[in-house]
Amino acid sequence: MSSASLNPEASVAADSGHQPLRFYVPEPKCRPGSAPDFSGIQLPTEVLPRPPVDASQDQLHAYAYGLIRVLGDDHKIIDEWNPQLDANVLRKGLRSMLLTRIYDQRMLRAQRTGKTSFYMQCTGEEAIAVAQAMALEPDDMCFPSYRQQGLLIAREWPLVDMMCQVYNNSEDRMKGRQLPVFYSAKKAGFFSISGNLGTQFVQAVGWAMASAYKGDTRLAAAWVGDGTTAEADFHYALTFAAVYRVPVLLNVVNNQWAISSFQGIAGGEVTTFAARAVGYGLPGLRVDGNDFLAVYAATKWAIARARAGMGATVIELYTYRAAAHSSSDDPSGYRPEGEGALWPLGDPIERLKQHLIAIGEWSQEQHDALTSELTEEVKSAGKEAESFGTLGSKGTSPSTMFDDVYKELPQHLRRQRQQLGY
Repeated sequence: MSSASLNPEASVAADSGHQPLRFYVPEPKCRPGSAPDFSGIQLPTEVLPRPPVDASQDQLHAYAYGLIRVLGDDHKIIDEWNPQLDANVLRKGLRSMLLTRIYDQRMLRAQRTGKTSFYMQCTGEEAIAVAQAMALEPDDMCFPSYRQQGLLIAREWPLVDMMCQVYNNSEDRMKGRQLPVFYSAKKAGFFSISGNLGTQFVQAVGWAMASAYKGDTRLAAAWVGDGTTAEADFHYALTFAAVYRVPVLLNVVNNQWAISSFQGIAGGEVTTFAARAVGYGLPGLRVDGNDFLAVYAATKWAIARARAGMGATVIELYTYRAAAHSSSDDPSGYRPEGEGALWPLGDPIERLKQHLIAIGEWSQEQHDALTSELTEEVKSAGKEAESFGTLGSKGTSPSTMFDDVYKELPQHLRRQRQQLGY
Protein backbone atom coordinates (compact mmCIF):
# COMPACT_ATOMS: atom_id res chain seq x y z
CA MET A 1 0.00 0.00 0.00
CA SER A 2 1.42 3.40 -0.93
CA SER A 3 1.98 6.23 1.52
CA ALA A 4 -0.51 8.27 -0.52
CA SER A 5 -3.29 5.80 0.21
CA LEU A 6 -2.42 5.76 3.89
CA ASN A 7 -2.43 9.55 4.05
CA PRO A 8 -5.14 11.32 2.02
CA GLU A 9 -3.14 14.55 2.19
CA ALA A 10 -0.23 12.85 0.41
CA SER A 11 -2.38 12.20 -2.66
CA VAL A 12 -3.28 15.88 -2.76
CA ALA A 13 0.43 16.74 -2.73
CA ALA A 14 1.09 14.20 -5.50
CA ASP A 15 -1.67 15.65 -7.66
CA SER A 16 -0.22 19.15 -7.24
CA GLY A 17 3.20 18.05 -8.42
CA HIS A 18 4.85 19.10 -5.12
CA GLN A 19 6.63 16.93 -2.59
CA PRO A 20 4.69 16.42 0.70
CA LEU A 21 5.73 18.90 3.37
CA ARG A 22 7.78 17.64 6.28
CA PHE A 23 8.92 18.85 9.66
CA TYR A 24 11.85 17.86 11.88
CA VAL A 25 11.84 16.47 15.41
CA PRO A 26 15.23 16.93 17.17
CA GLU A 27 16.69 13.75 18.61
CA PRO A 28 19.62 13.34 21.00
CA LYS A 29 22.69 11.74 19.46
CA CYS A 30 22.64 8.76 21.80
CA ARG A 31 20.14 6.92 23.96
CA PRO A 32 20.29 4.51 26.91
CA GLY A 33 22.20 1.40 25.97
CA SER A 34 24.42 3.16 23.44
CA ALA A 35 27.89 4.56 24.06
CA PRO A 36 28.09 8.24 25.07
CA ASP A 37 28.99 10.34 22.04
CA PHE A 38 30.02 13.99 22.17
CA SER A 39 31.70 13.95 18.77
CA GLY A 40 29.09 16.35 17.44
CA ILE A 41 30.14 19.05 19.88
CA GLN A 42 32.65 21.29 18.16
CA LEU A 43 34.29 23.56 20.71
CA PRO A 44 35.41 26.81 19.07
CA THR A 45 39.17 27.16 18.87
CA GLU A 46 39.23 30.90 18.19
CA VAL A 47 40.31 32.91 21.23
CA LEU A 48 37.89 35.79 21.64
CA PRO A 49 39.54 38.97 22.99
CA ARG A 50 37.97 40.78 25.91
CA PRO A 51 36.04 43.64 24.25
CA PRO A 52 35.60 47.15 25.65
CA VAL A 53 32.68 47.44 28.04
CA ASP A 54 31.01 49.96 25.74
CA ALA A 55 31.37 47.84 22.59
CA SER A 56 28.34 47.98 20.30
CA GLN A 57 26.13 44.97 19.81
CA ASP A 58 27.42 44.67 16.24
CA GLN A 59 30.99 44.37 17.55
CA LEU A 60 29.90 41.62 19.94
CA HIS A 61 28.17 39.38 17.42
CA ALA A 62 30.88 36.68 17.46
CA TYR A 63 30.67 36.31 21.25
CA ALA A 64 27.22 34.73 21.02
CA TYR A 65 28.60 31.92 18.85
CA GLY A 66 32.12 31.35 20.18
CA LEU A 67 33.12 30.17 23.64
CA ILE A 68 34.84 32.31 26.25
CA ARG A 69 37.47 30.27 28.10
CA VAL A 70 40.30 31.12 30.50
CA LEU A 71 41.49 27.66 31.54
CA GLY A 72 42.93 25.71 28.63
CA ASP A 73 42.99 21.94 28.33
CA ASP A 74 46.43 22.01 29.99
CA HIS A 75 44.89 23.82 33.03
CA LYS A 76 46.92 26.92 32.23
CA ILE A 77 45.65 30.46 31.66
CA ILE A 78 44.53 31.79 28.28
CA ASP A 79 45.30 35.46 28.82
CA GLU A 80 42.57 37.21 26.81
CA TRP A 81 39.93 36.98 29.58
CA ASN A 82 42.20 36.34 32.56
CA PRO A 83 40.55 38.10 35.54
CA GLN A 84 43.91 38.20 37.38
CA LEU A 85 42.52 36.64 40.54
CA ASP A 86 44.73 36.13 43.56
CA ALA A 87 45.38 32.52 44.56
CA ASN A 88 43.49 33.11 47.83
CA VAL A 89 40.38 34.05 45.84
CA LEU A 90 40.75 30.92 43.71
CA ARG A 91 41.07 28.76 46.80
CA LYS A 92 37.95 30.38 48.22
CA GLY A 93 36.09 29.58 45.01
CA LEU A 94 37.34 25.98 45.11
CA ARG A 95 36.23 25.67 48.73
CA SER A 96 32.73 26.97 47.98
CA MET A 97 32.32 24.67 44.98
CA LEU A 98 33.50 21.64 46.95
CA LEU A 99 31.27 22.54 49.90
CA THR A 100 28.29 22.84 47.55
CA ARG A 101 28.92 19.37 46.14
CA ILE A 102 29.37 17.75 49.57
CA TYR A 103 26.21 19.49 50.82
CA ASP A 104 24.31 18.16 47.81
CA GLN A 105 25.55 14.63 48.40
CA ARG A 106 24.44 14.61 52.03
CA MET A 107 21.03 16.08 51.28
CA LEU A 108 20.37 13.57 48.52
CA ARG A 109 21.19 10.79 50.99
CA ALA A 110 18.77 12.41 53.42
CA GLN A 111 16.04 12.24 50.80
CA ARG A 112 16.82 8.62 50.03
CA THR A 113 16.46 7.74 53.71
CA GLY A 114 13.09 9.47 54.03
CA LYS A 115 14.18 12.59 55.89
CA THR A 116 12.80 14.86 53.18
CA SER A 117 10.52 14.36 50.22
CA PHE A 118 12.56 15.89 47.42
CA TYR A 119 16.01 17.18 46.50
CA MET A 120 17.82 18.68 43.51
CA GLN A 121 21.59 18.63 43.02
CA CYS A 122 23.76 20.95 40.91
CA THR A 123 26.54 18.42 40.29
CA GLY A 124 28.81 19.62 37.50
CA GLU A 125 27.43 23.15 37.58
CA GLU A 126 29.01 24.45 40.79
CA ALA A 127 31.33 26.94 39.05
CA ILE A 128 28.38 28.91 37.72
CA ALA A 129 26.69 29.94 40.96
CA VAL A 130 29.90 30.21 42.97
CA ALA A 131 31.90 32.27 40.47
CA GLN A 132 28.97 34.57 39.75
CA ALA A 133 28.24 35.08 43.44
CA MET A 134 31.86 36.08 43.94
CA ALA A 135 31.79 38.43 40.94
CA LEU A 136 28.61 40.19 42.07
CA GLU A 137 28.50 42.56 45.03
CA PRO A 138 27.12 40.99 48.23
CA ASP A 139 23.99 43.16 48.08
CA ASP A 140 23.26 42.65 44.37
CA MET A 141 19.96 40.80 44.03
CA CYS A 142 19.87 37.24 42.74
CA PHE A 143 16.80 35.68 41.12
CA PRO A 144 17.82 32.03 40.95
CA SER A 145 16.35 28.87 39.58
CA TYR A 146 16.51 25.69 41.66
CA ARG A 147 20.10 24.72 40.85
CA GLN A 148 21.95 27.77 42.20
CA GLN A 149 22.38 26.76 45.85
CA GLY A 150 26.03 27.70 45.35
CA LEU A 151 24.98 31.36 45.48
CA LEU A 152 23.98 30.96 49.12
CA ILE A 153 27.01 28.87 49.99
CA ALA A 154 29.43 31.33 48.34
CA ARG A 155 27.72 34.12 50.27
CA GLU A 156 28.30 32.09 53.44
CA TRP A 157 24.66 31.57 54.30
CA PRO A 158 24.31 29.06 57.18
CA LEU A 159 24.05 25.46 56.02
CA VAL A 160 21.78 24.67 58.96
CA ASP A 161 19.24 27.21 57.76
CA MET A 162 19.28 25.71 54.26
CA MET A 163 18.86 22.21 55.64
CA CYS A 164 15.96 23.21 57.87
CA GLN A 165 14.12 24.53 54.82
CA VAL A 166 14.68 21.21 53.04
CA TYR A 167 13.43 19.27 56.08
CA ASN A 168 10.46 21.58 56.79
CA ASN A 169 11.16 21.31 60.48
CA SER A 170 10.45 23.62 63.40
CA GLU A 171 13.27 25.98 62.34
CA ASP A 172 12.18 26.29 58.71
CA ARG A 173 11.82 30.03 58.11
CA MET A 174 9.54 29.24 55.16
CA LYS A 175 7.18 27.41 57.57
CA GLY A 176 6.65 24.62 55.07
CA ARG A 177 5.28 26.86 52.34
CA GLN A 178 8.08 26.20 49.87
CA LEU A 179 9.05 22.90 48.30
CA PRO A 180 12.38 21.50 49.52
CA VAL A 181 15.34 23.38 47.91
CA PHE A 182 13.10 26.36 47.13
CA TYR A 183 15.16 28.60 49.38
CA SER A 184 14.57 32.25 50.16
CA ALA A 185 17.03 34.52 51.96
CA LYS A 186 16.41 38.24 51.70
CA LYS A 187 19.50 39.13 53.75
CA ALA A 188 21.64 37.18 51.29
CA GLY A 189 20.07 38.90 48.27
CA PHE A 190 18.47 35.61 47.26
CA PHE A 191 14.92 35.94 45.90
CA SER A 192 12.41 33.18 46.66
CA ILE A 193 12.71 30.31 44.20
CA SER A 194 9.63 29.60 42.13
CA GLY A 195 8.67 26.36 40.41
CA ASN A 196 7.04 28.38 37.62
CA LEU A 197 10.14 28.60 35.47
CA GLY A 198 10.88 31.86 33.70
CA THR A 199 9.28 34.12 36.26
CA GLN A 200 12.66 35.03 37.73
CA PHE A 201 13.75 36.69 34.45
CA VAL A 202 10.91 39.20 34.36
CA GLN A 203 11.14 39.72 38.11
CA ALA A 204 14.85 40.48 37.86
CA VAL A 205 14.29 42.98 35.04
CA GLY A 206 11.56 44.72 37.01
CA TRP A 207 13.64 44.77 40.19
CA ALA A 208 16.63 46.24 38.35
CA MET A 209 14.43 48.92 36.76
CA ALA A 210 13.11 49.83 40.22
CA SER A 211 16.66 49.94 41.60
CA ALA A 212 17.73 52.34 38.85
CA TYR A 213 14.56 54.41 39.22
CA LYS A 214 15.31 54.90 42.93
CA GLY A 215 18.92 55.86 42.24
CA ASP A 216 20.18 52.70 43.94
CA THR A 217 23.48 51.02 43.04
CA ARG A 218 22.39 47.37 43.23
CA LEU A 219 22.20 45.22 40.13
CA ALA A 220 20.01 42.18 39.55
CA ALA A 221 20.97 38.83 38.09
CA ALA A 222 18.71 35.94 37.09
CA TRP A 223 19.18 32.31 36.05
CA VAL A 224 17.11 29.95 33.91
CA GLY A 225 17.84 26.66 32.17
CA ASP A 226 18.04 26.02 28.45
CA GLY A 227 14.49 24.64 28.33
CA THR A 228 13.06 27.78 29.93
CA THR A 229 14.23 29.90 26.99
CA ALA A 230 11.15 28.53 25.19
CA GLU A 231 8.87 30.16 27.78
CA ALA A 232 7.15 33.45 27.04
CA ASP A 233 8.55 35.09 30.19
CA PHE A 234 12.06 34.73 28.77
CA HIS A 235 11.14 36.82 25.74
CA TYR A 236 9.17 39.39 27.73
CA ALA A 237 12.24 39.91 29.91
CA LEU A 238 14.60 40.36 26.96
CA THR A 239 12.23 42.85 25.32
CA PHE A 240 12.05 45.07 28.43
CA ALA A 241 15.77 44.67 29.14
CA ALA A 242 16.64 45.80 25.61
CA VAL A 243 14.17 48.66 25.29
CA TYR A 244 14.96 50.20 28.68
CA ARG A 245 18.68 49.30 28.89
CA VAL A 246 18.08 47.62 32.22
CA PRO A 247 21.10 46.97 34.52
CA VAL A 248 20.55 43.22 34.77
CA LEU A 249 22.44 40.00 34.02
CA LEU A 250 20.30 37.35 32.32
CA ASN A 251 21.98 33.95 32.63
CA VAL A 252 20.97 30.85 30.66
CA VAL A 253 22.42 27.68 32.14
CA ASN A 254 22.66 25.31 29.18
CA ASN A 255 23.25 22.01 30.96
CA GLN A 256 22.07 20.01 27.91
CA TRP A 257 18.90 18.65 29.53
CA ALA A 258 15.51 20.08 30.53
CA ILE A 259 14.42 17.15 32.73
CA SER A 260 14.41 14.41 30.05
CA SER A 261 14.27 16.66 26.97
CA PHE A 262 17.65 17.44 25.49
CA GLN A 263 18.53 21.04 24.66
CA GLY A 264 17.74 20.63 20.95
CA ILE A 265 14.02 20.66 21.76
CA ALA A 266 14.43 24.26 22.97
CA GLY A 267 16.38 25.26 19.86
CA GLY A 268 19.92 24.41 20.89
CA GLU A 269 20.61 22.51 17.66
CA VAL A 270 19.66 25.47 15.47
CA THR A 271 21.89 28.03 17.15
CA THR A 272 23.33 28.92 20.54
CA PHE A 273 21.17 30.20 23.37
CA ALA A 274 23.38 33.29 23.64
CA ALA A 275 22.31 34.08 20.07
CA ARG A 276 18.79 34.71 21.35
CA ALA A 277 20.13 38.05 22.52
CA VAL A 278 21.10 39.17 19.02
CA GLY A 279 17.55 39.66 17.79
CA TYR A 280 16.84 41.95 20.73
CA GLY A 281 19.92 44.08 20.20
CA LEU A 282 21.53 42.77 23.38
CA PRO A 283 25.06 41.42 23.77
CA GLY A 284 25.18 37.65 24.14
CA LEU A 285 28.19 35.90 25.65
CA ARG A 286 28.67 32.14 25.38
CA VAL A 287 30.89 30.98 28.22
CA ASP A 288 32.52 27.73 29.31
CA GLY A 289 30.35 27.11 32.38
CA ASN A 290 32.80 24.57 33.83
CA ASP A 291 35.64 27.11 33.86
CA PHE A 292 35.47 29.06 37.14
CA LEU A 293 37.75 31.81 35.80
CA ALA A 294 35.80 32.24 32.56
CA VAL A 295 32.48 32.48 34.38
CA TYR A 296 33.93 35.03 36.78
CA ALA A 297 35.54 37.11 34.00
CA ALA A 298 32.46 37.19 31.76
CA THR A 299 30.23 38.08 34.70
CA LYS A 300 32.56 40.93 35.72
CA TRP A 301 32.45 42.26 32.14
CA ALA A 302 28.64 42.21 32.13
CA ILE A 303 28.54 43.91 35.54
CA ALA A 304 30.87 46.67 34.35
CA ARG A 305 28.72 47.16 31.26
CA ALA A 306 25.54 47.43 33.34
CA ARG A 307 27.12 49.89 35.76
CA ALA A 308 28.28 52.01 32.81
CA GLY A 309 24.67 52.43 31.71
CA MET A 310 24.97 50.08 28.74
CA GLY A 311 22.19 47.80 29.89
CA ALA A 312 21.68 44.05 30.07
CA THR A 313 23.81 41.14 28.93
CA VAL A 314 22.62 37.62 28.14
CA ILE A 315 25.15 34.98 29.24
CA GLU A 316 24.87 31.37 28.10
CA LEU A 317 26.77 29.14 30.51
CA TYR A 318 27.68 26.01 28.59
CA THR A 319 27.80 23.08 31.02
CA TYR A 320 26.45 19.59 31.69
CA ARG A 321 23.98 18.34 34.30
CA ALA A 322 26.00 15.41 35.64
CA ALA A 323 23.36 14.23 38.13
CA ALA A 324 19.67 13.46 37.77
CA HIS A 325 17.26 16.32 37.25
CA SER A 326 15.96 15.69 40.77
CA SER A 327 15.55 12.92 43.31
CA SER A 328 12.38 11.96 41.40
CA ASP A 329 14.22 11.50 38.10
CA ASP A 330 16.06 8.52 36.62
CA PRO A 331 18.39 9.72 33.84
CA SER A 332 19.14 6.15 32.78
CA GLY A 333 15.78 6.29 31.02
CA TYR A 334 16.90 8.91 28.50
CA ARG A 335 20.71 9.14 28.33
CA PRO A 336 23.62 6.68 28.32
CA GLU A 337 25.20 5.62 31.58
CA GLY A 338 28.43 7.43 32.38
CA GLU A 339 27.84 10.20 29.88
CA GLY A 340 28.63 12.97 32.36
CA ALA A 341 32.15 11.69 32.98
CA LEU A 342 32.94 12.17 29.28
CA TRP A 343 31.67 15.75 29.00
CA PRO A 344 34.32 17.55 26.87
CA LEU A 345 34.60 20.51 29.24
CA GLY A 346 35.35 18.33 32.25
CA ASP A 347 34.44 18.80 35.89
CA PRO A 348 34.59 22.38 37.27
CA ILE A 349 36.04 21.41 40.65
CA GLU A 350 38.71 19.20 39.14
CA ARG A 351 39.68 21.87 36.59
CA LEU A 352 40.17 24.61 39.17
CA LYS A 353 42.01 22.18 41.46
CA GLN A 354 44.38 21.18 38.67
CA HIS A 355 44.98 24.83 37.75
CA LEU A 356 45.94 25.68 41.33
CA ILE A 357 48.25 22.68 41.43
CA ALA A 358 49.80 23.72 38.08
CA ILE A 359 50.68 27.17 39.42
CA GLY A 360 52.06 25.77 42.68
CA GLU A 361 49.25 27.05 44.91
CA TRP A 362 47.60 23.72 45.83
CA SER A 363 48.27 20.03 46.16
CA GLN A 364 46.33 16.79 46.17
CA GLU A 365 47.12 16.41 49.87
CA GLN A 366 45.64 19.83 50.62
CA HIS A 367 42.60 18.95 48.53
CA ASP A 368 42.04 15.71 50.40
CA ALA A 369 42.36 17.54 53.73
CA LEU A 370 39.86 20.19 52.60
CA THR A 371 37.43 17.51 51.47
CA SER A 372 37.61 15.85 54.90
CA GLU A 373 37.19 19.19 56.66
CA LEU A 374 34.14 20.16 54.62
CA THR A 375 32.60 16.71 54.97
CA GLU A 376 32.78 17.10 58.75
CA GLU A 377 31.35 20.62 58.52
CA VAL A 378 28.36 19.39 56.53
CA LYS A 379 27.93 16.38 58.84
CA SER A 380 27.88 18.64 61.91
CA ALA A 381 25.38 21.02 60.28
CA GLY A 382 23.24 18.04 59.31
CA LYS A 383 23.07 16.74 62.87
CA GLU A 384 22.08 20.17 64.15
CA ALA A 385 19.38 20.63 61.49
CA GLU A 386 17.98 17.15 62.11
CA SER A 387 17.70 17.90 65.83
CA PHE A 388 14.90 20.31 64.88
CA GLY A 389 13.08 17.54 63.03
CA THR A 390 12.86 15.97 59.60
CA LEU A 391 9.99 15.04 57.29
CA GLY A 392 6.94 14.17 59.37
CA SER A 393 8.45 15.09 62.75
CA LYS A 394 8.60 18.41 64.56
CA GLY A 395 7.24 20.19 61.50
CA THR A 396 5.80 23.67 61.39
CA SER A 397 2.45 23.91 63.13
CA PRO A 398 -0.59 24.25 60.82
CA SER A 399 -1.60 27.18 63.04
CA THR A 400 0.94 29.29 61.15
CA MET A 401 -0.61 28.67 57.73
CA PHE A 402 -1.90 32.25 57.44
CA ASP A 403 1.02 33.99 59.15
CA ASP A 404 3.04 36.53 57.15
CA VAL A 405 0.32 36.71 54.49
CA TYR A 406 -1.94 39.48 55.81
CA LYS A 407 -1.09 42.48 57.94
CA GLU A 408 -4.32 41.76 59.84
CA LEU A 409 -5.85 38.31 59.47
CA PRO A 410 -9.43 38.52 58.08
CA GLN A 411 -12.22 37.20 60.28
CA HIS A 412 -13.25 34.39 57.92
CA LEU A 413 -9.71 32.98 58.05
CA ARG A 414 -9.63 33.28 61.81
CA ARG A 415 -12.82 31.23 61.94
CA GLN A 416 -11.40 28.61 59.58
CA ARG A 417 -8.28 28.28 61.70
CA GLN A 418 -10.39 27.92 64.84
CA GLN A 419 -12.48 25.23 63.15
CA LEU A 420 -9.26 23.28 62.63
CA GLY A 421 -8.56 23.54 66.33
CA TYR A 422 -5.88 26.26 66.24
